[in-house]
Amino acid sequence: MLITKLVSFFALISTIALVGCNKSETPSLNDASELLVKIGASAPLTGPQAHIGKDNENGTRMAIDDANAKGITIGGKKVHFELLSEDDQTDPKTATIVAQKLVDAKVNGIIGHLNSGTTIPASRIYSDNGIPQISPSATAVAYTAQGYKTAFRVMANDAQQGKVLGEFATKSLAAKKIAVLDDRTAYGQGIADEFVKSAQAHGAKIITREYTTDKSIDFSAVLTSIKGKKPDLIFFGGMDPQGAPMVKQLRSLGMKTQFMMGDGGYTPKFIDNAGVAAEGAYASLPGVPLAKMPKGLDFAARYEARFKHPIQLYAPYCYDAVNVMIAAMQQAGSAEPAKYLPVLSKVIYDGVTAKLAFDEKGDLKGGAITLYQVRQGKWQAVETIAGIQP
Repeated sequence: MLITKLVSFFALISTIALVGCNKSETPSLNDASELLVKIGASAPLTGPQAHIGKDNENGTRMAIDDANAKGITIGGKKVHFELLSEDDQTDPKTATIVAQKLVDAKVNGIIGHLNSGTTIPASRIYSDNGIPQISPSATAVAYTAQGYKTAFRVMANDAQQGKVLGEFATKSLAAKKIAVLDDRTAYGQGIADEFVKSAQAHGAKIITREYTTDKSIDFSAVLTSIKGKKPDLIFFGGMDPQGAPMVKQLRSLGMKTQFMMGDGGYTPKFIDNAGVAAEGAYASLPGVPLAKMPKGLDFAARYEARFKHPIQLYAPYCYDAVNVMIAAMQQAGSAEPAKYLPVLSKVIYDGVTAKLAFDEKGDLKGGAITLYQVRQGKWQAVETIAGIQP
């Protein structure tokens, strides 16, 4: 009798333990009718570019929260979207570690990475595992030139952007002698290379090509060297943590030379950190100005109401990246990467930033470029070139 009771007791304990184990597992279905879809995202959430990385995360989170609020269905099942966000620290090696972590978490898709230098090495891992990746901000030509069927982006690339910057510098700003610096990252070097090709094609002379890093903050030596060459314009390929101190030091040397960057400089933080030295600086950003985006002003108002500060840079593009991915899932009737990936390459989506469609490489079709200048302490649109091709 005692033995029988002990057997029954241990059987009960085993049953409770089994139920407990089952509850701790991450389910693919919340219940019989609700599907869990994991969206992975990666950007620098610490370090000098954290303000831009957090902006990316915010835009991605807004899209996911909005999708959950709408009660979206895929293949007849209501979906709950979950964001898995990782910090790649702008470091290529860390980016590959993060990418593998997201793959192991069985994400259904990736939004990111922010920088070209992290996006490119991570893209191989996503490709090897068949997971669609949409970068909202990596503009290096090399990203989609690798031939990965999983790689997409929702803004114009550096070949498109560099072409416009070089032409604007020579034609609109009449720059004949140009000094070029870049931070040696995939983005910084890539956009500088494209700028040089365009500027030279329009008759400018590149009088010097200098290099720094994405960690540097003291540029006095290289700027002093450039000063002696008397350039009409200095172009810097890099991000705002370097661009702001660079233009401050440029002005402290008494140089009135025109200063230009690509999209990496077009942030409120650039103006905040450079102060009065930012006045007159130029930068570009793929796409039309926010006020002219199809749903730009509404997005900006909702973003600022939620996060209590303005958009830094790429948040609207992150929002669109999530939504074009969800649109492909809906059209495919499945969130399984292998099933919705072929649809993603053909999808057309009316987003916040533009009508989105991808070419055979995964690049955005007909991406516009807008040039901006700091005037009275704010970025002001100067000119928009629509539908630029490399």
